[in-house]
Amino acid sequence: MRTATIARKTAETDITLTLALDGKGTATVNTGCGFLDHMLTLFARHGGFDLSVTCKGDTQVDDHHTVEDIGICLGQAFTEALGEKRGITRYGSTILPMDETLILSAVDLSGRAGLYPDLHIPAAKVGTFDTELCEEFWYAFVRHAACTLHLRQLAGSNSHHIIEGVFKSAARSLKAAVAIDPAHADEVPSTKGVLG
Repeated sequence: MRTATIARKTAETDITLTLALDGKGTATVNTGCGFLDHMLTLFARHGGFDLSVTCKGDTQVDDHHTVEDIGICLGQAFTEALGEKRGITRYGSTILPMDETLILSAVDLSGRAGLYPDLHIPAAKVGTFDTELCEEFWYAFVRHAACTLHLRQLAGSNSHHIIEGVFKSAARSLKAAVAIDPAHADEVPSTKGVLG
């Protein structure tokens, strides 16, 4: 069973996160940041991941530490749940439409961390959420999931739609990348024999 539980406690956040890669898309999320709860819930649904997240963070300051640290924990959970990555497809890509918005994501579970965003979010905030935190989340995620992730906005003018499209598209790309390739279920998908 490809699962992981991550606990992280700092002076800024106290997080417990559980991830099951081969789930049904169920989520129980309470981060103290309503917009992030929404994004993680749909991330789980569109990725087919079971996800549980609780966080007590210093949101009286702002949401930055909560968002970044949950990105760290989610990345660590992917790394732990994937282990040596034997049998995975490794790559995934999705072009996802959401009304006027069109988002392309592409992921390689290579063991090399890199985020390459090309997003143009027009508003500084969605509700109380600072939209710049979208990229901060994904930077934290890729550093700890040790993956390459491209996020490209092909169209879009509504800030909520753009960020939601990013989370949905990334979830579907990750779903494809972590899937087991039946023809190569006992192999690490690299000519090096190792990913990491």
